[in-house]
Amino acid sequence: MSTKQSLNAGRSHPMPSALHTLRATPENVHWGYFSADLAPALKVRSGDIVQAEAITHHAGDAPELMMDETVWRLFREIPENDRNPGVHIMTGPIWVEGAQPGDMLEVRYLQMTPRNRYGANLAANWGYLYKEFDETERVTIYELDTNAHNAKALYAYDVKEKYLIPGRVTHCPECDRQQALNGVRVPIRPHLGTAGVAPDVQGRISTIPPGLHGGNIDNWRIGAGSTMYYPVAVDGALFSIGDPHISQGDGEISGTAIESSLNVTMQIILRKDFFFPSPLLEAEDCWIVHGFHEDLNQAARNASLDMLTLLTEHQGLSRNDAYSLMSVAGDMGITQVVDSRQGAHIRMPRNIFEQL
Repeated sequence: MSTKQSLNAGRSHPMPSALHTLRATPENVHWGYFSADLAPALKVRSGDIVQAEAITHHAGDAPELMMDETVWRLFREIPENDRNPGVHIMTGPIWVEGAQPGDMLEVRYLQMTPRNRYGANLAANWGYLYKEFDETERVTIYELDTNAHNAKALYAYDVKEKYLIPGRVTHCPECDRQQALNGVRVPIRPHLGTAGVAPDVQGRISTIPPGLHGGNIDNWRIGAGSTMYYPVAVDGALFSIGDPHISQGDGEISGTAIESSLNVTMQIILRKDFFFPSPLLEAEDCWIVHGFHEDLNQAARNASLDMLTLLTEHQGLSRNDAYSLMSVAGDMGITQVVDSRQGAHIRMPRNIFEQL
């Protein structure tokens, strides 16, 4: 097995050489896209720690609760015609010294802290069952209890107009508020719905579909304590984060999670000792491999093939042994079904391998 193909052989715990702060200002964000042409908002070295602000584009669903001056400035100063072709506010990009195509970017998510006590879920026009609800969008506002690590619905309201302009601001004091989900508590699990490196493509690439660069994966497990590996496609990697969530279930059925802004602390490490073809998640107890495609069956197949790669090239199993193990120990799931390019994932526990 070559050193370029060994996930664990090069694993180290580098001491951070610097601590950076990356604020979400109009100069440091790009709304709705990844691009290899963007100038870096921050330059770092491998091992550096970055404290970054990730702002939700759904703050306008409850502006009096979810919009501080930082958020208002983004909504005021970034023109609506510059919020495209996707919808998410992305902080970055971060240029990583020495990163080249064929490398891997290891991002250790250390901490994710809510910026306020509220979040919004939109049953959107791109939701899985939109037509079942008379094509009416519904916003549910949640209040967080950080001590109990859960959230409860504060109120809900209906919106007849489709969410078409990223950063729509509704005026809920003027709307018909309704009670929602009485007696229900939702576990809080802050995570990033969208994060990734710049694809090697000219022009703007929408933040809506996930891909090999990362993007809108919408896996709720990409939170504090997890590590993501992203295949580098351009010099410097140009890594950005956005689409912060407070909680979400697999599938993201209504079209969104509980959307709310987060302060994110992460360590960025450049890996030249191995390569993996798609975004790979490592948690304390498992690996998760992702697959994407417009056809969910093909997304599941792509995840299966990449899990086969993980088990053979990085764990040394034969293809037949890996295939058997995937069936008896791997858990296949649907990551999301609402982002045009759908997502599937396979979870493999780590404690079944003696060397780990």
